[in-house]
Amino acid sequence: MILVTTNEIVGKKIVKVLGLVRGNTIRARHIGRDIMAALRNIVGGEVTDYTKMMAEAREQSLDRMVAEANALGANAVVGVRFATSFLMTNAAELLAYGTAVIIEDE
Repeated sequence: MILVTTNEIVGKKIVKVLGLVRGNTIRARHIGRDIMAALRNIVGGEVTDYTKMMAEAREQSLDRMVAEANALGANAVVGVRFATSFLMTNAAELLAYGTAVIIEDE
């Protein structure tokens, strides 16, 4: 599966557009991580627990989007984007979306 943020893939042509595909996950922060983040706020630097949590959320969202594209018979997703939103205190959604397509070599 080829995933790109562009609307075209160099050397390939889109022969069929299958439609919108998406994958999302909702993650809640852990109280222990919040305490460590507060301490990190005092001394400065990266909050590695949150960095790791968001990286895992991005990968899970992408995996779910790819599964949806595979179910449609796609071999690529173009125009891939991410969006985030806060649903409640200490919880956020990460959404990956794009257009499932079938591509062939030019």
